[in-house]
Amino acid sequence: MALTEAVERMVKMLVKNPEEVVVKAAAFDSEVEGEPGQIDISLQVHPDDRGRVIGRRGKTINALRTVVKAAAVKDQRRVNIEVLDN
Repeated sequence: MALTEAVERMVKMLVKNPEEVVVKAAAFDSEVEGEPGQIDISLQVHPDDRGRVIGRRGKTINALRTVVKAAAVKDQRRVNIEVLDN
């Protein structure tokens, strides 16, 4: 399972409107665009679910970032997760 699929599954379990979860990933393999081996994942959720994904004081999104970063270590990649405004 790819990292983006894992993020999408976990976020869909957290929110009340799972059909509105959109996960986009951009991988940088050259130094011109960003760090080599870096993946930027952006999340877009229903406005009512943003608080659920972020959590109190950012605890939920930070936990999600930690899990995904740990999974990316074995592929020697860096991951950045961002929750977008609608």
